[in-house]
Amino acid sequence: MTHRFTLRVYYEDTDLAGIVYYANYLRFIERARSEWIRTLGIDQRRMKEDTGVVFAVRRIEADYLHPAHYDDELEVLTSTEAVTGARIMLKQDVMRGGETLFTAHVTVVAINETGHPARLPANIRLLMH
Repeated sequence: MTHRFTLRVYYEDTDLAGIVYYANYLRFIERARSEWIRTLGIDQRRMKEDTGVVFAVRRIEADYLHPAHYDDELEVLTSTEAVTGARIMLKQDVMRGGETLFTAHVTVVAINETGHPARLPANIRLLMH
């Protein structure tokens, strides 16, 4: 299943040339992951309160393929590649029309209050498959 998240590029997202500043793609895919989690019915605040477990990005491998510009409407596609006991591997693509502008492979891990690895709650693992 692929989650779709639409956003518009604002002036604040761009550099002097009106091109999206490279670090902002990470913000775009973070927003999309947060919305994907929400659509699965996972309340991250409640998960932290109930289990002490939170999500943290462990690794991102990113490719910048084409620039996005001021006022572009973009779509972030998020799909699950693998889910283990403590990790979620995702593929996220930032698209404009049918063109892929940015692609990333993201590893998200579960950690506890002390920052150590933790198991994902079983019900959450099931939702992500």
